[in-house]
Amino acid sequence: MMRYWPRSAAGLPPGQRLMAEMPRFSDLPHRPPPTMPVEPRLEIRNEGELIAVLSGADLQALGPREHTADFHCVTTWSVTGLAWTGVPLREALASVGMSDAPAPYLVARAGDRRKAVFTWDDATAEDVLLATHLNGAALDDRHGAPLRLVSPGQYGYKSVKHLIAVDFRAEQPPTMSKEHLRARVALEERHPRLPGSLVRLPYRLMIAPTAYVAERTLRRSRIG
Repeated sequence: MMRYWPRSAAGLPPGQRLMAEMPRFSDLPHRPPPTMPVEPRLEIRNEGELIAVLSGADLQALGPREHTADFHCVTTWSVTGLAWTGVPLREALASVGMSDAPAPYLVARAGDRRKAVFTWDDATAEDVLLATHLNGAALDDRHGAPLRLVSPGQYGYKSVKHLIAVDFRAEQPPTMSKEHLRARVALEERHPRLPGSLVRLPYRLMIAPTAYVAERTLRRSRIG
């Protein structure tokens, strides 16, 4: 498990430590990744009503590009210099007529029923991608195939794996008990109620066992 223990390093955001590799990570590490289609398919909804569907071909037509960014998990580990390939979410939304906010909030939903809540401004930041590749290779089941929402300026729980839908909401949707609405790394918004510095240590102690169990679950799912 020591391979999953991060070390101190210069140049990282407050409270973060450097991980040598990017493991599979989840707050439910005993659950295997969901069975997903090979090709991306993203539903865009407004208050639950289907507005448009973007296929892998639609995303390809928008001109995917590479974006290098660091990834910061809320539990204090970071991986630097990741090369994601994808389309900015704001461009994908504009392609279906949503250049302006239809509602102030949106929910990103995953194939494993996970979700994250965003404000319009956070979701449409320049570096927020609909990613299909990582470091030149197509996303696999470890990192969120076939489509992942990547938001480098926010903690990793906002970078929803196995993305299947975004749903706009006029009223702020409920968030997970540990999810900060903004989750901005630079401001250490780790938790909705507790100061970020207060939860660093208990979160850090979870890293190695969580990554170990998540990776073991992944290996077993592939064998089975």
